[in-house]
Amino acid sequence: MATKRDYYEILIVERTANGEEIKKSYRKLAVKFHPDKNPGDSSAEEKFKELGEAYDVLSDSDKRAAYDRYGHAAFSSGMPRGGGGASGGFHDPFDIFRDVFGASGGGGSGGIFEQFFGGGAGGGGGRQDRESRQRGSDLRYDLQITLEEASTGVEKEIEIARLDACKSCSGSGAESGSKVVGCSTCNGRGQVISARGFFQVSQTCPKCRGTGQMIERPCQKCRGEGRTEQPTRIKFKIPAGIDDGSRLRITGNGEAGIRGGQRGDLHVVMHLKEHEIFEREDVNLFCDVAINFTTAALGGDVRVPTLDGAAAIKIPAGTQSGTIFKLRGKGMPELNRGTRGDLMARLIVAVPQKLENDQRKKLEEYAALVGDEPPTAQKGFFERAKQFFQ
Repeated sequence: MATKRDYYEILIVERTANGEEIKKSYRKLAVKFHPDKNPGDSSAEEKFKELGEAYDVLSDSDKRAAYDRYGHAAFSSGMPRGGGGASGGFHDPFDIFRDVFGASGGGGSGGIFEQFFGGGAGGGGGRQDRESRQRGSDLRYDLQITLEEASTGVEKEIEIARLDACKSCSGSGAESGSKVVGCSTCNGRGQVISARGFFQVSQTCPKCRGTGQMIERPCQKCRGEGRTEQPTRIKFKIPAGIDDGSRLRITGNGEAGIRGGQRGDLHVVMHLKEHEIFEREDVNLFCDVAINFTTAALGGDVRVPTLDGAAAIKIPAGTQSGTIFKLRGKGMPELNRGTRGDLMARLIVAVPQKLENDQRKKLEEYAALVGDEPPTAQKGFFERAKQFFQ
């Protein structure tokens, strides 16, 4: 597989470029390499698609932040995304071009194609064909997983209702024996022109909705759309280390496109269930561990819960309540990096709520021995606090 080029290099901008600079460079390069301006040039078409992918990422603040941190790995299968793309699953480059240059960029008189490519009826068939095969919509699914599943990674299967190719017409939208003909309202151009004073305005044809085509006898089951809602089960893998709010883009599992158009994508948004022991902050975990007074005073071994099972730590004599011990490598795994965060265990000295008679007697003897003098480690605090007790 060929190495993917840097997105900043593709758009010929600095890594510090702002949104306007990125858009300006994209506009210039997209016009230069657009397939309609370079008919038959497969190299230009590939560069046009490459530009669309780069602009798709760098024009979106969340995707750009993920790319700056992880590079192309941020959009590989199984990585989290902030509404971002995935390898092979970016928005259609022609849709991106139309978004940047305006809705009239999809073909038809008076649009961006006339301004840059000489427009007109000639050469528009490819654009009309692309318009008739509209890309399907992306879908969102919210999934709740446990911290343990996020730590180890897991395979999930979900069921969604989505628009799939109509089984009756195989997605064509036409009854058997029927054919597709050019729209009589726009003469197959997908656009109609209306005069407004001295100006002519190009608009999407209301009859064919911009496809430039009409079906003689639409399929009765899907009413000519070529799609019907169907339940679908989808399996996918969640990578180890995924965080709350992260998105998985499952390419090609959204709604089917109209009349054979590219299928949309499925975005699975992760929600981590609240854990009864651990709190998560990025790749680090935090927990409280209760120890008794004698262990804190005399020192000893303390068992600390981790996601991999209990771990033992040795604490020194005189350990104070609230002391934090770091267990390296016992936190969450970092996505695709092979390293793990740390576990921060905060020791809390537990005060018994009920004492047996012999326990109370021993504590009273201890209290008589130490008197009211605070432990050395706390003397400074009590000296500073004296004024509040006078």
